[in-house]
Amino acid sequence: MRRRSLLQGAAALALPATLRAAEPPRELRLDYAYYSPTSLVLRRFGWLEEAFKADGTAVRWVFSAGSNRALEYLAGNSVDVGSSAGLAALLARANGNPIRAPYIFSRPEWTALVVRRDSPIRTLADLKGRKVAATKGTDPYLFLLRALHTAGLKRGDIEHVALQHADGRTALEQGRVDAWAGLDPLMAASELDAGSRLLYRNVAFNTYGFLNAREEFINRHPETLKKVIAQYERARRWVQANTTGAARILSEEAKVSLEVALLQLKLRTDLSNPQPGAEHVQALRAAAPILIDEQLVRPGTDVNAAIAALVDTQFARGLAGAAA
Repeated sequence: MRRRSLLQGAAALALPATLRAAEPPRELRLDYAYYSPTSLVLRRFGWLEEAFKADGTAVRWVFSAGSNRALEYLAGNSVDVGSSAGLAALLARANGNPIRAPYIFSRPEWTALVVRRDSPIRTLADLKGRKVAATKGTDPYLFLLRALHTAGLKRGDIEHVALQHADGRTALEQGRVDAWAGLDPLMAASELDAGSRLLYRNVAFNTYGFLNAREEFINRHPETLKKVIAQYERARRWVQANTTGAARILSEEAKVSLEVALLQLKLRTDLSNPQPGAEHVQALRAAAPILIDEQLVRPGTDVNAAIAALVDTQFARGLAGAAA
């Protein structure tokens, strides 16, 4: 018996580190963002803290002002799990950020091209030579580039003004830029509070809300990640059943009116499909050419391989509706 135990112990030590049962992490670091209402609900109700209490894992929340920030935090090992737009995540993965997306937190229409109420700009073609604000590395920026291409324009045909989302809204309303690639809830607030007008909308150019995790974290703590996803499921179902309540939380956190929050949640956020799969792969493949055409990835980058590496279907499978 003793010899058998020794052999079993030796066999366990011989396993790769990623296959051994890992101790729960001492701290779990996640982001929360106004463009991810489920993250706000999770943070407000403390469900993750509750789920990890028995493991002795502390939960730390970090605010992301945009996909670019979330992806920077993941790349810099400042968070373990971060929320971003799908195409922004693909851009990061293709350029060497070792992340995977095991969960879809929303199917939003969170971006459009916005102009002032009194703007003479009426078509995409009118943007040629104009100042347009957008946050690099985010869905609104990539949405802007794709929109320009539909009108036969490229990045060089406009004057891109690189501003974080909130600063882009301010610059638009103050007349310092001619257009802005907006992001909800800031975009909805600009519409309702300042009378700003949506110049160009295209739901298909909005590339989902991806919940991303660092590969090293996924490999070391797969059970922890499953728990995180289960609680995101709990929040998703709660938002579906309590949209006005979720809008109140968004309103308080983002300091926007309830009307603005309801516009974002009721009319522009679809929470029906959290399982990564073919739908999301196809959306990324349709969007990927913009990364090559605008030279946002290194020459020769295999974007399809990056998509395959990014979209991780194993963790969310069967979890929808499983969280209590």
